[in-house]
Amino acid sequence: MAVTAKPEGYYAVERTDMVAELPRPLGRVLDVGCGEGGTGRALRAAGATAVWGVELMPEAADRARAVLDGVVCAPVEEALASDTLPGPFDTICCYDVLEHLVDPPAVLAALSRLAAPGARLHISIPNARHLSLVLDLLFRGTFGYRDSGHRDTTHLRWYTRRDLVAIVDAAGWATQWTRPSELAGRVRVADRLTLGRAKELLTLQWHLLAVAR
Repeated sequence: MAVTAKPEGYYAVERTDMVAELPRPLGRVLDVGCGEGGTGRALRAAGATAVWGVELMPEAADRARAVLDGVVCAPVEEALASDTLPGPFDTICCYDVLEHLVDPPAVLAALSRLAAPGARLHISIPNARHLSLVLDLLFRGTFGYRDSGHRDTTHLRWYTRRDLVAIVDAAGWATQWTRPSELAGRVRVADRLTLGRAKELLTLQWHLLAVAR
């Protein structure tokens, strides 16, 4: 996973939109890429009985420790290979994480070994088919990397919805559903005009829920 300077607030994001999608009860939760613990705070408010995190950046991990039950500061691959995470977990969150990893399928398989029976895996990931990327490639001749967002400079992997389902299911999980991130403004209008057929080109992110086999 690449490490580079990020804009202020990058590690403080609180994914309340994702937490709202999770089936209840949450039980014991593992938040992979927990940042400063903002999402962990939302998970606690939603009834999680315990929240553990994995975070690469030491400063963010230190702040998360004030919120979570425990934080392992290490690359996720190393954290999963150690005995420091007190599984099993009932809910595992990977919000904007897989795209930063060298080998996402291996990490997904390792996470399945920390899952309680019937555990849920919840993922958000950038959509590789987003229309803005297609247009930049075709008409501007650039991939268009940014410091953060859809084409973050630290993204190593890109997946379409179909690609994401394939790697999740191959890693010992069973996909229950996929959903686009919320569409707003003119994008929502375009979605309605195309009767939802263009959704795979319009959503910036895909959300996925899977259960442990």
